[in-house]
Order: sequence, then structure tokens, then C-alpha cells
Amino acid sequence: MGGNLTQIKFILLGITDRPYAQTTLFALFLLIYIVTLVGNFGIIILVRVAPSLHTPMYFFLTHFAFTDICYSTVISPRMLADLLAEDKTISFTGCMMQFLTFAFFATVDCHLLAMMAYDRHVAICQPLLYVTIISSRVCWQLVASSYLFAFLSAIICTWCVFGGSFCGPNSIDHFFCDVVPVLKLVCSDTHSSELIVFAFITINAVSASMIISLSYISIIRTVLRMCSAQSRARAFNTCASHLMAVALLYGTVFFMYLQPPSSHRSLDKVASIFYAVVNPMLNPFIYSLRNKEVKEALGRCRTRFFNHWPHKTALSSKT
Repeated sequence: MGGNLTQIKFILLGITDRPYAQTTLFALFLLIYIVTLVGNFGIIILVRVAPSLHTPMYFFLTHFAFTDICYSTVISPRMLADLLAEDKTISFTGCMMQFLTFAFFATVDCHLLAMMAYDRHVAICQPLLYVTIISSRVCWQLVASSYLFAFLSAIICTWCVFGGSFCGPNSIDHFFCDVVPVLKLVCSDTHSSELIVFAFITINAVSASMIISLSYISIIRTVLRMCSAQSRARAFNTCASHLMAVALLYGTVFFMYLQPPSSHRSLDKVASIFYAVVNPMLNPFIYSLRNKEVKEALGRCRTRFFNHWPHKTALSSKT
């Protein structure tokens, strides 16, 4: 490693260097971050308080919302601060930890989407065995294995990205410490590191997308054999929100990471903003607006709250 690690600092060049644009972007991304927190915390709370949502699908969804909160928080506060600050330096340790935590939670997200697809596959294709196959113990085992594998992947990728020699310049042409812009600053040979990182991204993204694809091929075949048009519509409706979330995440991930380094261009920042900042905000809306069970649970909770509030107010006025 070139130089003392405690003395190495990077400069995040950010999204833009135009002052008038920075203020506008700060307001926009602050709003997006607040909506992300409110929406995802809302999903977690709703699943906990609504008995009708105490199912494996929504167990996975709470973890999905939790990881969205975490990896958005890894990126957004720092990005917001840099949009207004003159000093945009970040320490070597800070940059490394930002990459490690982001890689960890983003990988967990990919795995959770695969688990949710498998859950829908069992629910539609093997409904009589659903409770046996997707038991509470199996759910916890799947989630725990996802966190463990994501942690190991993130550790190895972080070592590959930050294990070389940095001898300047240390300006990262990005708004957070991501794979490609950091590797561009490494003075030593990065070919083996790029291959290892690419291999782990491929293993995680492609394996998860294969599970999703196979699950939905089986779901489509089962649904098409259903006699009732209403049953087919109900089955497709339960999968619609999940498919939208898959398309949003995997579309940007494949665009960003599964292309040759020489192909990276200015659109990478736009894609990064989409999957690191915008996607976590959209997911709660996708699962609430496109999901009948979530809307019904939300309606019952709202009705219960408004029915309870006047009663509580009346009792307090009598006393």
C-alpha cells in the first residue's frame, strides 16, 4: 500500500461542480431520502402490527425494507453533505467502510429478491406444501445465509478494491466510493482484482437472477394452466410488485457492474443515483400501491386508528 493508510485521503468529486445545481440537487435528494426512510420504516411497522401480513413473503419484505434503509443511509447523508460542503475529502478508512457496507447491503437486497421469487413460486405452484416448505425456520435460515454470504462477498471485494497501492491523484470521480472509480486510482496492477470483483458480482447477481427467472417460468406455466381467469389475474397480481422491484434493481446493477471497465461512461452516475438513491424510495410505493394485501392492511390500521382516536378523546373530555 502506498503510504500510511491513516494519511491517505480521497476527494469525492460528486455529481456536479455547479453551485446553482448543487443547491437544487440537495433539496431533491434530501426529500428522496426522507421519503425513503418514512416509506421503508412504514412497511416494517405495518407488517409487524398487521396480523394478515405475518407470512413469509412479508417477513422477507421487512428485511428488504431494512436493507434499503441501510444502504441508502450509507450513501445519501454523505452525498447531501458534499453537495453543500467545500471540503469533500474522505479518509481511506471512511471510503473503505462506505464501500464495504454498501456492497454488503446491496448484495443482501439481491438475495432477498430471489427468496421472495422462490416464495411466490411455492405459494402458486405448490400451495398445499407451502406451510411445510416455507416454514418460519426455513425463512430465518434463508435470511441468515443471505447475510453471511453477502458479508463474505463484501469483505473479499473490499480487499480487492482497496488492497492495492494508491500513489495519487486521489480524486474519485463519483459521489461515493464505488468499485470502478476507486480502482482507477490504484497504481499497481488491478487485473486480478477486477476479475475477482467481477466474479463475485456475477455469482451474486446472476445466481439470484437465475432463481428469479426459473421461479417465474414455473409460475407462468402453472398460472396458464388455471381454468379461472380470476385465479390467473389474482396470481399475476401477487407477483407484479415483486417483478417491478426486480426490474428496477437488476436493470441498473447489470448496467453498472456487468460491463467491461472500458465501457463505463458518464451515464454511470445517473445509473448509480437510480439504484443507490431512487430505488430504495420507490420500493415501498411499489409494494403498497401494487399489492392488494398491503393496501387492505393499511386501510384496516387507518380505520382502527381513527375509530380509536375519537373514543380516546371522548374519554379524556369526560374526565
